[in-house]
Amino acid sequence: QMRKPPSVQAAFCEGRCALSCGFSWTLCSTGKRIFELLGNALVIVAFKVDKSLRKQCNYYFLNLAISDFLVGAFCIPVYMPYILTGKWTMGQGLCKLWLVMDYLLCSASVFNIVLISYDRFLSVTRAVSYRARQGMTHQAIVKMIAVWVLAFVLYGPAIIFWELVVGKSHVPKDECFAEFYYSWYFLLSASMLEFFSPFISVAFFNLSIYLNIRRRRLHSREAQLQLQLSESASAQEKGIPLSHNWWFGMKLAVRVTKIKSAIKYKCMSHDLCFGQVVIQ
Repeated sequence: QMRKPPSVQAAFCEGRCALSCGFSWTLCSTGKRIFELLGNALVIVAFKVDKSLRKQCNYYFLNLAISDFLVGAFCIPVYMPYILTGKWTMGQGLCKLWLVMDYLLCSASVFNIVLISYDRFLSVTRAVSYRARQGMTHQAIVKMIAVWVLAFVLYGPAIIFWELVVGKSHVPKDECFAEFYYSWYFLLSASMLEFFSPFISVAFFNLSIYLNIRRRRLHSREAQLQLQLSESASAQEKGIPLSHNWWFGMKLAVRVTKIKSAIKYKCMSHDLCFGQVVIQ
């Protein structure tokens, strides 16, 4: 996010290398933003054209694509002259509008990622009810609107009204940055809501998804093993030769060792390994 005065970048580009540095930075940044714009535009167009994509889960990706598209379409073009010259020449009104949009869109992108992670979490932990609600798009729209409202409330009022509350402006006329830029307590509180809380939430959701899938795989292996044991016991009762039982029991033992938990295992041949405990 472009939230601080471009003094460092401008100072780096001063002197003999100013032209080449500014041109190189502009070229690289422009190329990158063009690819981002095209990618997000394709997502929006695909959602508009293909009706099969209009499911509840895909609405969140659409919301993320819209916020990222607007960053590249509005925030970056307005910021480029400022970063190249080090001076803001477009007035305080456009400055506040740009700051509100910049903070709003970047915060919305972060919250959309949290929403997508939460949606994936529900799809794994509550699969049946999740699939049943895929056609109920109004719930997705409500969550999308909530993301934008929360993103605006986090920084928007402070950007607009900070000067009125404090009574004076600390931003020079040829610069454009938020009035609370040097207010560490506000930045700390906002960072907790914008970065640390989303980070912890995304980590929790993804870790829960991993553990849930891992638990299902272990249960599936155990169920498969129990089925094989019951089938082999049934085959033994039907009089399968001992040699066949011995080889079949060895194959099952190899499968059992892949399961981490200790499993009490009865071999096909009673005289071979009756009641053996196989531990990985």
